[in-house]
Amino acid sequence: MIKIHNLSKTYFLGKENNVHALVDVSFEIDTGKMAAIVGPSGSGKSTILNILGGLDRRYQGLVLIEDKDIKKYDANEYRRKYVQTIFQQFYLVPSLSVYENMLLPIKFGGQLKGKKLEERANFILEKVGLADRKNHKPNELSGGQTQRVAIARALITKPKIILADEPTGNLDSKTGEAIMDLLSQINKEENTTVVIITHDTNLIENISTRIHLKDGKVEKIDK
Repeated sequence: MIKIHNLSKTYFLGKENNVHALVDVSFEIDTGKMAAIVGPSGSGKSTILNILGGLDRRYQGLVLIEDKDIKKYDANEYRRKYVQTIFQQFYLVPSLSVYENMLLPIKFGGQLKGKKLEERANFILEKVGLADRKNHKPNELSGGQTQRVAIARALITKPKIILADEPTGNLDSKTGEAIMDLLSQINKEENTTVVIITHDTNLIENISTRIHLKDGKVEKIDK
């Protein structure tokens, strides 16, 4: 379960230029749920993404992951074993193949080896529809296929939480629907908590748990 209580974050940009990105934000997301954090640009979505992703620990308030303060996890272990982020920019390595890009979290974390790693990798490639593209480089893929590589990379370690930053932002509507269907399938089949961060309310119309942000504050919560 994700529990956030009175989360606040201020960016100090100068003596008289402080930006209050989050102000006393509180919400919960149950384990194994698919949820959305939605709001316009500047609402605080990216700040929450960075905090939940373990990239920012300079905040006020309490963030609990499985009833443990996120700050008490080893930062590297948390990012390797508990959470994976699908960034909007993908951050694929151009010189590596689909297969090699997918295995990067394993390379640094060493969670799986040998036959188990091979079985997991082949399973994920089949799931995301890239089994026949495993040896291709990113520049040989379509936008939807590139997004699927980013999803495969997030899945390889079987994380407890997946954070998806504007997962359909650069895709046409048909491909975007396919990506959302895939994330929903992952949520159901692997009991992975999936959190979608987006400004597009149409994208999340089938997601029951929705946290609406505005100006760094929770405007309303749908459950």
